[in-house]
Amino acid sequence: MKFVCSKSNLVTGLQIVSKAVPSKTTMSVLECILVDATEGIIKFIANDMELGIQTVVEGNIIERGFIAIDAKIFVDIVRKLPDNDVTIESDSSNKVTISCGKAKFNLIGRKGDDFTYLPAIEKIDGVSVSQFTLRNVIQQTIFSIAENDANKMMGGELFEVDGDNLKLVSLDGHRISIRRVKLSGSYPSKKVIVPGKTLGEISKILSDSTEKQVDIYFTDKHVLFEFENTTVVSRLIEGEYFSIDQMLSSDYETKMTINRKEFLECIDRATLLVKEGDKKPVIVSVTDGTMELKINSTIGSMDEVIDIEKQGKDLMIGFNPKFLIDALRVIEDETVDIYLVNPKAPCFIRDKDGAYIYLVLPVNFTTVD
Repeated sequence: MKFVCSKSNLVTGLQIVSKAVPSKTTMSVLECILVDATEGIIKFIANDMELGIQTVVEGNIIERGFIAIDAKIFVDIVRKLPDNDVTIESDSSNKVTISCGKAKFNLIGRKGDDFTYLPAIEKIDGVSVSQFTLRNVIQQTIFSIAENDANKMMGGELFEVDGDNLKLVSLDGHRISIRRVKLSGSYPSKKVIVPGKTLGEISKILSDSTEKQVDIYFTDKHVLFEFENTTVVSRLIEGEYFSIDQMLSSDYETKMTINRKEFLECIDRATLLVKEGDKKPVIVSVTDGTMELKINSTIGSMDEVIDIEKQGKDLMIGFNPKFLIDALRVIEDETVDIYLVNPKAPCFIRDKDGAYIYLVLPVNFTTVD
């Protein structure tokens, strides 16, 4: 095998596929990136058996072939090469030579036959959205996925397709994020649970283009994301997702409309008094026309008043400040509506068109003097 391509193309391709290289594995071949130039195009492939990524790299193939190269050393070498064209070749003994300008590296590769390619996914009834939209909805929901939770369902997000609607749902036992998207066409109903790791890695690859599309295909065991020159295949989390409809009550005793940025900055200031690991709630007191926010910690205390529009009863309630910050950072509207029932019932935060709903449980607190 022998091909030539620019360093920038190499770096881009390696950055994309290396997200599917496992940090720890008992199968050493999975620590490699497969370079496949057997079909007249240059493909880089990585696969940890749960998540696989393939991307096409533009270059000039001189001799067709394929070879697996240790991912870490491959990435490190290419990053430090001069900004010039790079020649990569391998011989029958699996020796790999990487040349760029006056720099030349010799490595021992592995047979491409040892590598596991991505599973073949039948592309039927694919859902299409813009890269911007998919990246946006992932960022608005992914923080509600549970980390290292015993319940595997909480480690993924529900993707639900119903006609011309796509809904993403994530929850961790303390909060729920729900994001709805209007699709350009109508599609057959589908419900799958996509691992949080997969979504996190995809969001790093997607562009912010509203013109470039992502095609998403589902099978019983896998999901396929296809965009530009890149294909991502992931195993699904098997099982039935939580029923959240009964949690989404429209009843409330108090509703307030608040400037999102002002509220976010106020909570952000309050967290300056909270050490990492401390579980100090922010206490929100809602009265006519104003909301007072207080926090008290071993470092000190703070209180601040924000103007609001209020309907219903006065209320005092406590929250984990991080949970509020996570949602307020990803909502794009100037104002948000917050619905409250009582100090022990879930709070709902909604954007103006109802496309984004965030449910967060309150926490117990003692009154700050």
